Parts: sequence; C-alpha cells; structure tokens
Amino acid sequence: MLLDVVSKIQLFVDVFASVYTIAVILYVLTSWVHLPYSLQPVQRFLYDVCDPYLRFWRRLLPFGVGPIDFSPIVAIISIGVLREIIVAILDRV
Repeated sequence: MLLDVVSKIQLFVDVFASVYTIAVILYVLTSWVHLPYSLQPVQRFLYDVCDPYLRFWRRLLPFGVGPIDFSPIVAIISIGVLREIIVAILDRV
C-alpha cells in the first residue's frame, strides 16, 4: 500500500517537473516573437505561471551578460535537480 502511494507521488513529481520545464521553455520561446492577438492569452498565461519563478532566479544570480538572461537555464537545471532529490528521498521510503 505504501509503495503504491510513493510511486504515485514520484509519478506526480516527475510529470509536474516535466510540464513546468516545458512551460518555461515555451515562455522563453514566446518572449522572442510577437504572437498574433489570438495567442496572446497563451503568452499571458505562460508569463503568469513562469515569471515569478524566473524572477526568483534573476534576483539570486549575481551576474548578467548584457541582454542574455541565464535565469531560464538555471531554473530548468534546478527543476531537474529538485526532482532527482525528491525521487531519491522517496526511493528510501
């Protein structure tokens, strides 16, 4: 019974991390182009979902290389690391 719950939690963490990583990538890609009016709600949704998390990393990163923003790279790497840590902890249960 406990193993079933742990595997469900691991699956949730894995799916959530994957979906959020895709959302961050889509946020970055849509920030580079001007979307038509019909797709602007999608861009606004991605902004509302991803920007608070990326702002956290922008405040923590002490460096900036001109117009290049490294916060999405750091954010995606941290999502992957956090997912691995949570899965490793759940494997010990």
